Amino acid sequence: MGIGYARVSLEDHQDLTPQLETLRAAGCEKIFEEERSGANADHPVLAKAIASLKEGDVLVVWKLDRLSRSLRDLLFTLEVINTAGAGFLSLTNAIDTTTSIGRLTMQIVEAFAEFEREMIRERTKHGLENARRAGVVVGRKPKLKPARKAEIVRMIEDGGETSSTAASLFDVSKTTVKRVLQAYRAEQQNKAA
Repeated sequence: MGIGYARVSLEDHQDLTPQLETLRAAGCEKIFEEERSGANADHPVLAKAIASLKEGDVLVVWKLDRLSRSLRDLLFTLEVINTAGAGFLSLTNAIDTTTSIGRLTMQIVEAFAEFEREMIRERTKHGLENARRAGVVVGRKPKLKPARKAEIVRMIEDGGETSSTAASLFDVSKTTVKRVLQAYRAEQQNKAA
C-alpha cells in the first residue's frame, strides 16, 4: 500500500495542494499531512506515517527534501523504513527502494555519506593536531587561572574551607573545585614519587 507524506513550512506560507494531488495521482491510499519547518528536527506526523508502515508498504513523498533536510537524517529515516520491511519512493527525485536500482542508488548515497563523515573526522583530527603543535589551546578557555586554582587549594588544604564555599566564592561548580583538588593532589604524588 502506498502511504503518502506531504509537508510544508508554515513560515513560507506554502500550499500542500500540489503535493497532495501528486501523491493521490501516484496511488497513495493514505496521506499524512504536516505543516512544520524542515529545519525543525521534530516531525510528529512523519513519525506517525512511519509507525503506520507495514511490511510491503511504500512511503511516498513528492520530493526528498519533504522527508529530511540533511543526508544524515535522510539515511536514518530510510533505515527505519527499511527495518519496517517497507519501501520508499520519492516521485520528483526518481528514487524507489522497492527496485534493485533504487536500492543500489541508496547504497551508493550511503557510501558517499560515510566517506564524507570519515573525511570530516580526518580533517578535524588533522586540524586539532596542527593547532596543538602551533601552541593553540584547543577547547573551552579554563574557568580559573593558575593563581585562582592555587588560592582554592590553599583555602581547602590549609584553611579548612569546604568545596562548596570555594565554589561559591570563585563562581564555579563544586565539580570544578574537585578537579582542581584532584590535579593538585596528583601533582603532589608525582613529586613525592
